[in-house]
Amino acid sequence: MDRVISIACIVLFAALVLTVVWQVIARQVLQNPSVWSEELARYVFVWLGFFGAALVFSERGHIAMDFLVRKLPNRWLRVALILAQLAISGFIAVVFVWGGLRYVEQAWTQSLSALPLTVGPMFLVMPISGALIIWYSVLHLVEALTSATPRDLLVAEDVPVIAPPTTDTLDEGPSSDTSKEA
Repeated sequence: MDRVISIACIVLFAALVLTVVWQVIARQVLQNPSVWSEELARYVFVWLGFFGAALVFSERGHIAMDFLVRKLPNRWLRVALILAQLAISGFIAVVFVWGGLRYVEQAWTQSLSALPLTVGPMFLVMPISGALIIWYSVLHLVEALTSATPRDLLVAEDVPVIAPPTTDTLDEGPSSDTSKEA
């Protein structure tokens, strides 16, 4: 499933780049702005963002503030992981799937101004990506229930953190170096 979503993201990104390049060429070189390219780019970007979010969720790549959860013993860590996946699934089911389907239904016949399409099908990405995220959340839930070491399911701790420079690493310039004068 990850491979299919990855390919979809690549295709959408390529379509976005080509659309924007055409828009620039039409406006700047041909002096005849394209009426459809800006609207198409907007909707392709929306689809790319939603599919990208589903893909990143599958890889547990979203930002996680788990410094308190890491201090829990394994039993309570497992409970926290299960509750997190249930909360995510519930939120996505209500907002992305149910809310997205309601929005698609209401906008199904609303015409787009520059494309020969309607708004409804363009926003099908909400329930589709919502279903994907729920699918991955169920997989993560099964992992949390069956993993012998739930700590392995957390994001790696060795991710580098960018720290602000310390005073000894800053270049203070020649005026502050008094040791070379003597």
